[in-house]
Amino acid sequence: MKTRFLSCTVLMMILGNSLFCAQDKVQTPEKNEVINNLIKNEKEAMIWYALKDGAKIEIAKINTEITRSNTTVDVKTTVKMAGKPDWVDETIAELPQLKPIKHTSFNTQRDMALHFGKTVTGYYTDKASNTKTEINEKGEGGFFDSNIYPQIIRWLPLKDHYKTDIAIFDYNPKSSKRLMKAHITDTQKGTFLNKEVWMVSVTDDISDNAVKMTFYIDTKSNQVLKQEIDAGGRKMLIERID
Repeated sequence: MKTRFLSCTVLMMILGNSLFCAQDKVQTPEKNEVINNLIKNEKEAMIWYALKDGAKIEIAKINTEITRSNTTVDVKTTVKMAGKPDWVDETIAELPQLKPIKHTSFNTQRDMALHFGKTVTGYYTDKASNTKTEINEKGEGGFFDSNIYPQIIRWLPLKDHYKTDIAIFDYNPKSSKRLMKAHITDTQKGTFLNKEVWMVSVTDDISDNAVKMTFYIDTKSNQVLKQEIDAGGRKMLIERID
């Protein structure tokens, strides 16, 4: 442990940048850098596009509503696709630590409800196979619900070259792995629509880090203005419209 500390110290002295040690940080409800006053009542509307041959093809409209009380925050996202039922995901987390309480997800592929505590309970219904799985698993370790981590990114103290990991729980009946991480691999200052933004590069273990995302976060309003997604060559874009 002493050798590792000295190695980090030497790098800081040589390069003048303590962020080489920052990747050791893992955000959990028990220990995190979330700036609590950035969590506010908000509504946002975005459009999700596929990019093909230089053209933007609309996939869906995404509406997100964040509702904060003294003790909890509720994040509800509704995805509206033409001619299809809405996809609705909702996460409730305890304040100030953002410890998960509940996550529900209803769409054309699945219905799911997770209740968090010492154990994670609930159900998962696969609509393609019409099978229902009852969930009762140990909730060991500190983690956030995977559905809230994109919001957590913009509640962190972003700065040039900021890096960190975010511990998350993600349920997939086809995998035995539940405890995962999202990774902020770099943060850079840039501009978008004549606004100063943080460009935050992110991957996560849910996709085995194959999907690369870049969030464009307004440095003044803290709103996500744009999200670029590269999913193994398939490029997508999510842009804020309100």
